[in-house]
Amino acid sequence: MTLMPSQTRLWRRYAWLGTLIVLGGLYALVLTTLVRTENPNLVPSVILLGATVVPVSFLVFAEGRTGRWQVSPAVLICTAFFGGVIGVVVAGWLEWDALRGLGALPMLFVAIIEETAKLVVPVVILALTLRAGRREPADGLVIGVASGVGFAALETMGYAFTALLSSKGSIGAVEQTLLIRGVMAPAGHIAWTGLTTGALWALAARPGGRRLGTFLGIFAFAITLHTLWDSIGNELAYLVLSVVSVGSLLFAMRRYRALSR
Repeated sequence: MTLMPSQTRLWRRYAWLGTLIVLGGLYALVLTTLVRTENPNLVPSVILLGATVVPVSFLVFAEGRTGRWQVSPAVLICTAFFGGVIGVVVAGWLEWDALRGLGALPMLFVAIIEETAKLVVPVVILALTLRAGRREPADGLVIGVASGVGFAALETMGYAFTALLSSKGSIGAVEQTLLIRGVMAPAGHIAWTGLTTGALWALAARPGGRRLGTFLGIFAFAITLHTLWDSIGNELAYLVLSVVSVGSLLFAMRRYRALSR
């Protein structure tokens, strides 16, 4: 059966809800099985699913709201995988080298390193697609979201594993870590990288001093949000930063969608 254009748009718009239900159900199923059977072999599955439910659902949400469907699922999957792995590795090495040299690493340096590391794979994709003439800012935004999803998921898995070790095997501690970091992921790495790459694609589409300034300004904005996020410990402040981050990304989605029509 072939879907009509209106049905296709409706499917894209609400596919994130089905993704959230399916992945959330699988996570609940595996977690329940782990608790009932106390089989430690299920712990990696719980961590993997718990770290990806919300980020992957948000990626599907973003893809369905960026105008014309130009970025293939294969590109998004590869971006999430390689963007996450390469981003984590690059950030890990740079932060380790900086720690050896400085003895301590200010949160500003952490933000600069991680926001730059997450751009490695998107920049490669941009370079590969320049000759194809596809430089829609909406494409860049969703590719950045995918890279942020991979980075955030791997980072969350690491924190969950650390919580498991530090709590001496407490599944409750793992659940709490996965819940907090999973729910907050769209307001962190995902939003910041999506904003930056959207501006980068806009610059590539129409190079110029104004758009270069916009890209640098948004990149600095993402670094500032990242620095504040890592520096504070106040719940109200986290809420404000979350609203600013997600609100800025949703605004960019709407603006780029209008441009791509």
